[in-house]
Amino acid sequence: MPLIALAYLISHFMSLLGNGIAAVALPLIVLQTTGSPLSVGAVSTATAVPALLVGLFAGVVLDRVNRRTCSVLADVVSAASVAAIPLVELLWGLNLWWFVALAIVGSFGDVPGMTAREVLVPAVARHTGMPLERLVGLRQSLTSMALVIGPAVAGTLLTLFEGSTVLLVTAATSAVAALLTLAMPHRFGRIDDLPERRTSVWAQLAAGAAVVRRSRFLAGMAGLTVGLAVVVGGLQGLVLPLYFSVISRPDLLGFVLTALAAGMLVGAGLYAAVGARMSRRSCMYAGLIGTTAGFVLIATLASPVVVFAGAALAGVANALLGAVTGVLQAERVPEAVRGRVLSLQNAFLQVAAPAGIALAGAVAEWGSPVAAGFAVTAVWLVLLVAVVASRALAGVESKEQTVAQQ
Repeated sequence: MPLIALAYLISHFMSLLGNGIAAVALPLIVLQTTGSPLSVGAVSTATAVPALLVGLFAGVVLDRVNRRTCSVLADVVSAASVAAIPLVELLWGLNLWWFVALAIVGSFGDVPGMTAREVLVPAVARHTGMPLERLVGLRQSLTSMALVIGPAVAGTLLTLFEGSTVLLVTAATSAVAALLTLAMPHRFGRIDDLPERRTSVWAQLAAGAAVVRRSRFLAGMAGLTVGLAVVVGGLQGLVLPLYFSVISRPDLLGFVLTALAAGMLVGAGLYAAVGARMSRRSCMYAGLIGTTAGFVLIATLASPVVVFAGAALAGVANALLGAVTGVLQAERVPEAVRGRVLSLQNAFLQVAAPAGIALAGAVAEWGSPVAAGFAVTAVWLVLLVAVVASRALAGVESKEQTVAQQ
């Protein structure tokens, strides 16, 4: 494997490793500090609008400025915002407003960084000579590995350290990711087909949105991605932390997320082994059905064992779905608007996850954790039915089909 491709993949892994640790630690820290489920939802909801705006305008920047540089700067911002949380706790003490303020600062790094790494995938494949399917498959496997290791590390660290000290590890992983991306040649992030400089920012945003609007497949995938973010955000950000706090086993939260990620690792391996011999449509529907079944099992909160099983099933199925859609998106989104199209999707992810947490928080406050779990799962079911009914998944077998031809 070319060293440059290896640097890209490890950078991706380190960034997600930090996200996996923060996904477990941060909701628990907010919950322990404020003592209210609504506070967890409030932190996420307060960052939704800034994350959306940053994500949208980041797409325009990524289609005009070197994408490698954008990725490096985004990881630096993420590292600084997370490292500031334990510093604030040491100097002044944490409260809800500090969590909100630092989360808003972090949004200037999260969405642009996520999008920049996605946008770089075709360029890394092209410059290193690595087949796109192989690079996407390896990236998917490392995503699963990071999500396996991250929550387990968080669970261990939460038993060893108190408060927000755990978040210093997250800051370190983002810093390492930035350094590895910086080691990649500058030309990897260069854009050959720059948009017209005189075109307004709004016109450029509209051009990216038009690409999604003209493609039933891309529009359908955007809808499913938003649905996934609502469910995962609500379950991971509030329902599961609340459930394990109620049964006095907060240490199990990290291991549930590890079960999810372990399932993803199995699913990625399964796709690598038999995916080439299966139709893309079959893989996609298997992923959709398995993901739905897994979410329903988790939402029951019947027992930790049932939750573990649902997480593992959802992980396997989601890995199949992600591998297929990742290749299809790389094939079908034109290079000149790739930053705007992917940032549009990722920006709405940042709104969807807080919306899921807010919905779960409201239902849990006046209902129960089980009701909250089923409330966010219902959002996924509605969007899934709408996408299937729209025939957005028709024609996914064609590798040569492009957005312009749809």
